[in-house]
Amino acid sequence: MAIVRHNWTRQEILDIYQKPLLDLVFEAASIHRENKDYGEVQISSLISIKTGGCKEDCAYCPQAARYNTGVEVQAMMQVDAVIAAAKTAKAGGASRLCMGAAWREVRNNRDFDRVIDMVKAVNDLEMEVCCTLGMLNEHQAQRLADAGLYAYNHNLDTSEEDYKRIISTRTYDDRLDTIKNVRKAKITVCSGGIIGLGETVDDRVSMICTLANMHVHPESVPINALVPIPGTPLEKQPRVPIWDMVRMIATTRIVMPKSVVRLSAGRNEMSTVEQAFCFMAGANSIFAGDKLLTTPNPHFLDDMAMFETLGLTPREAFKNGRRPVEEEEHAAY
Repeated sequence: MAIVRHNWTRQEILDIYQKPLLDLVFEAASIHRENKDYGEVQISSLISIKTGGCKEDCAYCPQAARYNTGVEVQAMMQVDAVIAAAKTAKAGGASRLCMGAAWREVRNNRDFDRVIDMVKAVNDLEMEVCCTLGMLNEHQAQRLADAGLYAYNHNLDTSEEDYKRIISTRTYDDRLDTIKNVRKAKITVCSGGIIGLGETVDDRVSMICTLANMHVHPESVPINALVPIPGTPLEKQPRVPIWDMVRMIATTRIVMPKSVVRLSAGRNEMSTVEQAFCFMAGANSIFAGDKLLTTPNPHFLDDMAMFETLGLTPREAFKNGRRPVEEEEHAAY
């Protein structure tokens, strides 16, 4: 059984990342089988409850108001519409519903009150509820926790060293502070990053190192492949090689053996064979549904056909309980 560590060095993680590919996948697959039911994959559904008009300048995001990407600004969804979307997602096999709002930060207003109502309503459906709403403070995190929020997504995106090249409207410490506020409220943490931004291997390793050395590892770590969107500063970035995704997933699985590793954005461009390598390397969660906020994603039925081919089964909700589980006492800090 792999020991959960929180004192990884960048060199150790780099050495793992650069292993011969088949050796790397074998090691990750072995650790995955020791720590998880490797035949189970959690299906999450992601909906945009408030689209476009964001004040941030994230270089990859079509919802930034300053970029001309063709994304139409849409007001906050009604609670009934979210409930209907959640029921559809659950019927398709999803055990988690993630709700995203194009905000820089949470504000204490009627829109946030509506989000609280959404969280309560979806929680009543016995689904794990996740939100990604931008920055939030301790009080706001506690309100979400009291409403029954299961997870909060706040990705690091890239390394601390590379961050300013991608985003200038908030700092890396802002990201980490939000994660700390989420953790204090006893909400599970969902935090990962994006590859294909023009970052270096060292940047990828640095980002993984930051996550892996948190006092408690994120319960969920999304690994995204950039989907270049016309009108954004990164529109001409080439597609990420599939083997880079496999290396990122495998390395993440090895250094954070208890976390759920999510194969996230970029799946629409991957074949079943390519996704199978990602599952073999330790991915055990996907987003399903036609869209990830505003970008295309495989259809539920296509994913179910893939699951049948690969012998995978959807993971049930709340498999590890409704509150974060502290990592093993013998973990090395």
